[in-house]
Amino acid sequence: MEKRPHALLLKFPGTNCDAETARALKAVGFSADVLPISQVSPDRLEGVDLVVLSGGFSYGDYVMAGRLAQLVSEQRLGDALKQFRDKGGYLLGICNGFQILTRMGLLPEGSLIHNDTGRFKCNWVKLKKGSQKDSPFLRGLPDEFELPIAHAEGRFVTKDASEAEALVADGFGVLTYTEDINGSFNQIAGLQDESGRVLGLMPHPERFIWSEHHYDPDWKNENGGEHGSGYYMFQSIFEEIEEKSGLKAKA
Repeated sequence: MEKRPHALLLKFPGTNCDAETARALKAVGFSADVLPISQVSPDRLEGVDLVVLSGGFSYGDYVMAGRLAQLVSEQRLGDALKQFRDKGGYLLGICNGFQILTRMGLLPEGSLIHNDTGRFKCNWVKLKKGSQKDSPFLRGLPDEFELPIAHAEGRFVTKDASEAEALVADGFGVLTYTEDINGSFNQIAGLQDESGRVLGLMPHPERFIWSEHHYDPDWKNENGGEHGSGYYMFQSIFEEIEEKSGLKAKA
């Protein structure tokens, strides 16, 4: 059987975007498995290229979004995700997954708190790529693109506003909203770590894989193709893993 990049999606009670995220990953060529956190152990990361923490409401967002998932993940995995990253693995956290990665210290220091409106937001947003550092998750995307959001605790803040400004200036804030959506400092929508192998973002790429997912029935991407922005995000990391692992040359 042909070896393909493999993605493992960690499922927590309350997450609800696992199936559509796995479907999106398979659409670009990944093999993908969804595994409940109760069945996860460090040895289950063997042979995995990409670990995904999908969107939803892990543990009902009780206490604070992502907090209980953080504690359970650390109990089940210890430092295994950090070791996975250090050995060349990739991690992607979408919405609630972004919150979890932040709480686990896998992304630059900061918190995701309630939107400044105090209300759940569910709409499409325009995003802009950072210019200081390349991201293997974003290479196939134009400088500006659209994705949908759906969150109540998506406002990214740091201890001091200047810290958020530095994150963008230094290339860690790889995605920003083109306008103020939820009060996030410096309009940060997504962060990467120093290695570039960990990305967390509030928007949902898995909800914009095909042009038919767009709110405008006449929407076409700039190349006139059938795929949405989310497809190209997943395709970007697929091609990165394929290239780095040598799988492309073997195919």
